[in-house]
Amino acid sequence: MGRTIRRVPLDFDWPSSRVWEGFLSPDRFDEVPCPDCKNGYSPQAQNLYDLWYGKLPFDPASTGSTPWRHDSPAVRAFAERNVANAPDFYGTGEGAIVREGQRLASLFNGQWSHHLSQDDVDALVGAGRLRDLTHTWTSETGWQPKEPSVTPTTEQVNEWSLCSFGHDGINASVVIRARCEREGVDATCPTCQGHASTEAYPGQRAEAEAWKPTDPPKGDGWQLWETVSEGSPVSPVFATADGLAGWMSDPERGDRWVPQETAAKFIAEGWAPTGIVTPGRGYASGVEAIGWASN
Repeated sequence: MGRTIRRVPLDFDWPSSRVWEGFLSPDRFDEVPCPDCKNGYSPQAQNLYDLWYGKLPFDPASTGSTPWRHDSPAVRAFAERNVANAPDFYGTGEGAIVREGQRLASLFNGQWSHHLSQDDVDALVGAGRLRDLTHTWTSETGWQPKEPSVTPTTEQVNEWSLCSFGHDGINASVVIRARCEREGVDATCPTCQGHASTEAYPGQRAEAEAWKPTDPPKGDGWQLWETVSEGSPVSPVFATADGLAGWMSDPERGDRWVPQETAAKFIAEGWAPTGIVTPGRGYASGVEAIGWASN
């Protein structure tokens, strides 16, 4: 995601900051919501999904897990962070921490995601989904399995779910589908085969899969585009690279301007990230950072 240079016709007149139409899948590929499911799950799997997120009453004892308490170390640490970050909201002192700990414990005890069984953990390990606990990471070698290999305990995983970013939707799907398999039930909605939608007309899905985006027309002009969305122009079209560089270095653009030489170097390279953060300089646009090498 960032900024890029496109060569377009001099008379190219697509509105600024509007995603180019060729990058957007046509509306004719929009399917019909499935009448029998919400997420592509069977009724049994949907019930498990709701237990995972606390949308149905959940009992930690159902997985053999111990309920969290306000003074459980992971809950206590969570509560202390919340109170420290927003004392005007939570209050201050031990009483505020205890109250917040009680609230958090009640919240966490109502969600299967924080009370996995060993079968649930084993399913996640088998799917390679607990690398924080089963691997080590270095910039030189990336993720590498721990030696000897490690299978986390339920206690470790359930505490990890509170102390880190926790489980995502992929983890939920892995655990739900593994439990359905153990219990001998189908995890997938029979009406839509797991798509959560049905075709509006025969062959629609195949057409959508075969569709490919198309780039804007090519030409002699120079234009700045953003790629944070699917992609849209964010500058006028200029006849020369110097013209675009001059526009980018115009102080009237407020905090979006960059020095002329930085703009020229970026245009020559053709792409820059949206922004970067460094210890010495803090946050800066990717285009601005291109000029650092020459300073």
